[in-house]
Amino acid sequence: MNFNLTNKNTTRQWRALIALDAKQFDILLEVFKESYLVLQGATLKSRLMNDKATYCINSERELLLFTLTSLKQSLTYDALGVMAGMDGSHAKKTQRLGLRILTHALCVLKHMPARDIDNIDDFKAYFSDIEELIIDVTEQDIQRPSDKEIQKEFYSGKKKLTQ
Repeated sequence: MNFNLTNKNTTRQWRALIALDAKQFDILLEVFKESYLVLQGATLKSRLMNDKATYCINSERELLLFTLTSLKQSLTYDALGVMAGMDGSHAKKTQRLGLRILTHALCVLKHMPARDIDNIDDFKAYFSDIEELIIDVTEQDIQRPSDKEIQKEFYSGKKKLTQ
């Protein structure tokens, strides 16, 4: 890769690039390596030794860095490819692989949110051991009802922004 973390000495620099500090990155990296082995059947290093081609990503550390950078920076695949020394289509494939492994690693660490909450009872059961839960929601636009009484139920009190 064309960028690395060897000269990133401050927490601020780490967080600016990947939203984690060095300690958090190292913890995640250990689980990420295990997840790579589970999902791919071999370490990245051993897979590269069996394949004679050269790649831009040469270790699980670089793959995790690439994946976290792609998520934090929201770059296009072409721009991400330029940063990592690959073309845009390869950047997309690499990110997809990294996301699959990162998802598995976050599930192992129990940091991946549940996707199967269908009702309030499931919600309460899932979060029963949590003391404080912060939920970030965005108000969704809906079609305004024509009946004045029903309109009152949907009134938010917010002023509309005019341009």
